Amino acid sequence: MAALVVLAVVVVLSLVVVARTVRIVPQARAGVVERLGRYSRTLTPGLTIVVPFVDRVRDVLDLREQVVSFLPQPVITQDNLVVSIDTVIYYQVTDPKAATYEINDYVHAIEQLVVTTLRNVIGGLALEQALTSRDGINGALREVLDDATGKWGIRVNRVEIKAIDPPASVKDSMEKQMRADRDKRATILSAEGVRQARILTAEGEKESAILKAEGTRLSAVLEAEGQASAITTVFAAIHEGKPDAQVLAYQYLQTLPQLAQGTSNKMWIVPSELTAALGALGQTLPHLVSPPSVPEPVSKTAVPPQETGLPTVPAPSAPTASETVIDLRDKVRPRESTS
Repeated sequence: MAALVVLAVVVVLSLVVVARTVRIVPQARAGVVERLGRYSRTLTPGLTIVVPFVDRVRDVLDLREQVVSFLPQPVITQDNLVVSIDTVIYYQVTDPKAATYEINDYVHAIEQLVVTTLRNVIGGLALEQALTSRDGINGALREVLDDATGKWGIRVNRVEIKAIDPPASVKDSMEKQMRADRDKRATILSAEGVRQARILTAEGEKESAILKAEGTRLSAVLEAEGQASAITTVFAAIHEGKPDAQVLAYQYLQTLPQLAQGTSNKMWIVPSELTAALGALGQTLPHLVSPPSVPEPVSKTAVPPQETGLPTVPAPSAPTASETVIDLRDKVRPRESTS
């Protein structure tokens, strides 16, 4: 019975010794070994044998990149506004020995370093600059953290600002300012559109007026050229036909009714050539009719011409009783010109 108890104790001690001797370190992990209280070596991933009851393995450190999001921190800007800033840190343990012995809690140390650096950087910027200078703030934070955490065996890969929250009153003022700016831009764009439309309309009207004036000018020129050509043709035809006084008198007679048309014609002037032509026509027409045998003509007293300032038309010879009497002066009598 005693032998069984001793055997069980030996087996238990053996298992304990084996457990404390053989250690398995996972991938991307590292363990610090202390021998009799002093740093001995760093365990790498894989199967490792340590001296039981002499070597002690401290906490295994994660060598992968870590992400830590800190709570919002109140920071005062240059224009005395309190803003709340959320930050995110991406770091990685590069030296397990330094991360174990150089700093007690490197995560808390990084957080406090970020808070102090943010207050120094944001304190020199106005609110608008802080909202639009995130890249500059991130670069300043990373530079300070790299200098401070290098001896801790920590490498800060990235520093990001998640949000910068100004006070509610400042948010309302910013929203009103943005709304006013948008309304201003909309008004300017609308006025610019109206101005451009009016300019284009005026240019179109100008070109239309120019084209209309050009068309009117060309039409007048063509009409004048046509009238000149017609007058030239008529003048040439008249000269080629060589009209005598009788034809001209007949044309005068056809023109006189047109001169007399219209209710507003109170006076019209007969040229002196008309009376001479009428006299010549009056002398010619009786000879065109064959005179039959008639009794002796009755003497007829010639009517003296009226003093109109026009040439005197000679009276035709008195016809016989059977002749047709044509007195052109009964048809067309020149009106006395009033001076």
